[in-house]
Amino acid sequence: MTVEAYKKAVQTLNRYAHYYYVLDDPITTDEVYDTLYHKVLAFEATHEEAILSNSPTQRVGGVPLDKFTKAAHPSRMWSLEDIFNAQELQKWLQKTGKLVDNISFYCEPKYDGASLNLIYEKGVLLQAITRGDGVVGEDVTQNAKTIQSIPLHIEYEEKIEIRGEVVIFKDEFEKINVTRSKAGESLFANPRNAAAGSLRQLDPQITAKRNLVFLPYGIGENTLEEPLLNRRMEMVYSWGFRAPPRRELAEGFEAIETIYEQMKSEREGYDMMLDGMVIKVNQIEAQLEMGYTVKVPRWAVAYKFPAVEKITTLKDIVLQVGRSGAVTPVAIVEPTQIEGVVVERASLHNFDEIDRKDIRIGDKVIILRSGDVIPKIVKVISQERDGSQQPYVRPTSCPVCESELLDEGALTKCQNLTCSARVVNAIIYFASKPCLNIDGLGDKIVETLYSEGLIKNVLDLFGLTLEQLLALEGFKERKSQKLIDAIHGAKGCECWRFINALGIEHIGEVASKSLCNAFGLDFMSADKEAIVAIDGIGEEMANSLLEFVRVNREVVLELQEILSPKAPAPKVEVAENPFKGKVVVLTGSMSVSRGVIKVMLEDLGAKVSGSVSKKTDYLVYGEDAGSKYDKAMDLGVTCITEEKMREMLV
Repeated sequence: MTVEAYKKAVQTLNRYAHYYYVLDDPITTDEVYDTLYHKVLAFEATHEEAILSNSPTQRVGGVPLDKFTKAAHPSRMWSLEDIFNAQELQKWLQKTGKLVDNISFYCEPKYDGASLNLIYEKGVLLQAITRGDGVVGEDVTQNAKTIQSIPLHIEYEEKIEIRGEVVIFKDEFEKINVTRSKAGESLFANPRNAAAGSLRQLDPQITAKRNLVFLPYGIGENTLEEPLLNRRMEMVYSWGFRAPPRRELAEGFEAIETIYEQMKSEREGYDMMLDGMVIKVNQIEAQLEMGYTVKVPRWAVAYKFPAVEKITTLKDIVLQVGRSGAVTPVAIVEPTQIEGVVVERASLHNFDEIDRKDIRIGDKVIILRSGDVIPKIVKVISQERDGSQQPYVRPTSCPVCESELLDEGALTKCQNLTCSARVVNAIIYFASKPCLNIDGLGDKIVETLYSEGLIKNVLDLFGLTLEQLLALEGFKERKSQKLIDAIHGAKGCECWRFINALGIEHIGEVASKSLCNAFGLDFMSADKEAIVAIDGIGEEMANSLLEFVRVNREVVLELQEILSPKAPAPKVEVAENPFKGKVVVLTGSMSVSRGVIKVMLEDLGAKVSGSVSKKTDYLVYGEDAGSKYDKAMDLGVTCITEEKMREMLV
């Protein structure tokens, strides 16, 4: 084979692959393709200097990686706001119409897979990055090159980001699970998990075997001059990318709703899993004018398909005990497949919910699953009862340690600090920054100390010796001594940190400070009337505190003796300022840690809360503000940037 014949053969193979993988319209047989492929392979074996970068042989991954490296996206990959019904669509369109006039909308399927950002420059695929947090993801370029529907070269010279979803088609998913079953391997739960797991294989050759498909849905950084999104996307498809099974333009509510209803009714017939429809403003200039919130673009929305409901049988109710001791009931149901996921457990929320819905063991129930949300029981089909169903009796003792449970109706809690189900997480919380801030006592070390039998509760921390730590694998003398010093350095902590570290249900940092200011180290002697008299502390919080003290008095007194917490300093009158007496919530990344800003605001007389409510006066936000910002906007809370906050103090 000559060099010219080789180049022509590569071109022919890429043409065959495009028709097969992108257009779903094969123009040759596997035999013809394989024969030509092996001729190309043989030529390249003796002419390494002539190998073309777009040769199909270059799609085969290299050596397995030890780990993926982090990579920054040239421009941010945004999340989308979700809407779930026609009323929310109407509201979004009205909001959009207030920002710009005379716009149309581009509608396409919302794929259920793994997001990927492809970066091309001078027509060559330079890098492929997973979504990550939208700013930084993982470099999976080797794996992306094994995906046949991702062109290695495109007919566009400028730098451009092509965003899309990596999916596994339903029929391919079934084949993979059949193969894994025969090999005795665990099965993938659904096509989306299979796609995400396959894309992140450290061995690219495994990724190559999974028949992943890349479906572009947008463009990031680019220099395109085309003013309409739909035409830009047609350019992308013309470069060799696979087009969506359906894409349409719509002028307004009625047209969008019609497309949505059609897509929803046809969803089962699509090759890939869908979980909704994406609606985007079609005019690029209007997109730029509308811009972004701190979280999502204002010019796009995901119109989600309704949650799927199925009927199954409730086989049992089991109990889980969390870090704070909260006991949560979980339903065990007859295995039921919902959108490719086999559901065996469902949320019951709390014991009041069981009583309210009169849920019984053996009942036929309707479970609902929506996207990634944990399935939940929405209804009992009482008409199906035959007398064999058994009412559920609320537990009165902890399923793990058998100590008495605190029953507050919706909340049932094990108050025993030494309960093994909660002790590890309780110690982790005890040592965390908002509590005793014990440097070096992280999750893994606590788990190791517990599993080795060196600690069974928080009291045991203060009896640890250097000799005990040095006997553990991976514990060198310097590291061990630093940990011992850090544990003993917690002595003399502030009173509120001591209270907060106890992990009392409903009593967080703010309440701990209020209790400390009101009672100091005598908080255990306070009666209910005195506790509820404190601003911001209600009856439920008071009951939780009193019950905790009743169950754990001896442990708390012993801890108090070991730690010798500092009584609160006398209050100093704060000068008048915009934040004095105000309730403030912080969210997002700021120029310094939120802890520093929190202390500053508290010194100014503000009450810094961890959650937004109608009582919140200000939300101070930084970059990547999340749900707190959204809730504050919905409640009409004044939202200000860190910069604005500092200006108000000048």
